[in-house]
Amino acid sequence: MTYSFHPLAEKELNDAIDYYNECQDGLSIEFAKEVYKAIQIILQFPQAWSPLSKNTRRCITNRFPYGVIYQEKKDEIIIIAVMQLNKKPNYWHNRME
Repeated sequence: MTYSFHPLAEKELNDAIDYYNECQDGLSIEFAKEVYKAIQIILQFPQAWSPLSKNTRRCITNRFPYGVIYQEKKDEIIIIAVMQLNKKPNYWHNRME
């Protein structure tokens, strides 16, 4: 199974990496690793998390207040958002197909 990012989700990930890079040396690398781990778990067990909507689920990262929101499409995971959990919960809804 493969995965891809919605363009805004990729921007969110990059913005968060930049933010953690400014906070502390090496923290951005730790954050990126946690997001990558979450994606790998999603790829292995795409149905493991409770649905947020009909076709959308969220996997929460370890150590950081972020969730990876995704949809499963045939043999691909589409990452809709890399969401900071303190944000307005449904801001990403207009990205869904």
